[in-house]
Amino acid sequence: MVAGWTYNLWLKHTVLSPLPYAAGFASLPAFVTLGPPAPVWPAWWATTAAALLGVGAHLSNVLPDIEDDLATGVRGLPQRLDRRTCRWLAPVVMLTAVGVLAAGPPGTVGATGWALTGAAVAVAVAGTAVRSGPRSRWPFRAAIVVAGIAVARLLPLAPDMT
Repeated sequence: MVAGWTYNLWLKHTVLSPLPYAAGFASLPAFVTLGPPAPVWPAWWATTAAALLGVGAHLSNVLPDIEDDLATGVRGLPQRLDRRTCRWLAPVVMLTAVGVLAAGPPGTVGATGWALTGAAVAVAVAGTAVRSGPRSRWPFRAAIVVAGIAVARLLPLAPDMT
C-alpha cells in the first residue's frame, strides 16, 4: 500500500517511477514466507525476481498511455524513454526475472523449468514483435503471461524460497 501511495503522490512524475513497483512486487515473497508461525526471510532470488517483474509490469503498463501521460505532466521513467525503448526493455526485464528464477534456486533447472523458460521467451518476443497501433495492449498482455509463467516456475520452488 505504501508503494502505491508513494507512486501516485510523488514518484510517478520522476525517473524513480519503477521503484514502487519493484518494492511492491518484491514484498510479495516476504508476505508469503514471513506469514507462517515460523517466519523466515525469503531467498534473494525470489525477492529479486519479483522486483524485476514489477519493473517490467510498470514499463509494459504505460505503453498505451504514454502520450496521455505526457499531456497531463506525468514524466516517469517510461515516459522519458521513447515507446520503442519501453516496448523492448519491458520483456528484457521480465525475462531477466525468469532467468533469476532459473539460476537462483539450488539444484538443477530440470525439463519443466527449461520448458517454462522457453515459453516465457517465446511469449515475450511475440508480445513485443506484434505490429499494432501505439495503444496496443499486446505488450502488456504478454507481460502478464510472462509473469504467470514466472509464478508457475516459482510454485515448485516454494519450499526453497527461504
